[in-house]
Amino acid sequence: MLLILAGLAVVVGSVIAGYMLEHGNLLVLVQPAELLIIVGGASGTILASCPPRNLRILYRSIVSIPSQRVYTPAAYLDALKLLYTLFQLGQGGRIGDLEPHMERPQQSQIFTKHPDVLADPVATDFICDSFRIAISAKLEGATVDRLMASDADIQRSGRYRPVRTLANVADSLPGLGIVAAVLGVVVTMQALNGPAAGIGQKVAAALVGTFLGILLCYGVISPLSSYMDCLNKAHAEYLQVLRVAITSFFLGDPPLVAAEAGRRSIPIDLRPSLDEMEKEVRRHNALRKRAAEKEQETEQEVA
Repeated sequence: MLLILAGLAVVVGSVIAGYMLEHGNLLVLVQPAELLIIVGGASGTILASCPPRNLRILYRSIVSIPSQRVYTPAAYLDALKLLYTLFQLGQGGRIGDLEPHMERPQQSQIFTKHPDVLADPVATDFICDSFRIAISAKLEGATVDRLMASDADIQRSGRYRPVRTLANVADSLPGLGIVAAVLGVVVTMQALNGPAAGIGQKVAAALVGTFLGILLCYGVISPLSSYMDCLNKAHAEYLQVLRVAITSFFLGDPPLVAAEAGRRSIPIDLRPSLDEMEKEVRRHNALRKRAAEKEQETEQEVA
């Protein structure tokens, strides 16, 4: 969110600074009527082109931008450690041991050790639902993969809908700016018999309409649409990593190989090395085993 605000500040600041260097009058840019035409027209465009469902999705998408998860190398590595632990527990015909963890992930001793994953409800549901249906229906790896692919495609399509809406609004803004400018010219023509200073002000107001439409398009709405698209692509990449690793496990690969399959699906700029992943997952698994042994010893002492 800070990058968005910084980018908008740079855009507006650069435009105003350049205008001031040319000895422009900032008050001339304050044209409420032109702004009303452009913003009102854009709002009407959204209402006319979106059914209520899409409006709700658009609102939630914009509001949730500040809280959107950022997928860092550490986030991917944490997901691999979680999956490796689940694979270790479920290997060798003990897949049923995973069911309690999938039914109540918020209470699972495995998931709670990975709060970064657990804080992402979409990713958590993606993992748990895939394991639950695979366990209960005894599905093969290819079927699990097909279900996860369908889920990921639907999520990608739903997340793209508000991006498309904002892109359409951005495309309409220059046209609305021209509408405001044309109306300003009409007003100017009606005042041709007036003083020259008044005519100049009306012409300036008309040109400001075009300026605002183009600035809002290329300086605000279009960048916001692109940013949301980048967030959606990052989310799709994350689900793809989960899908590849889980599919590999249900196809019969050992836990480390399944985790490696997921690692190789991570974007190259965010991908941990094989040595780093292997070291981390084994260290994490050793810590988990020691914690379980210590807990078991405590229970025996109490008994």
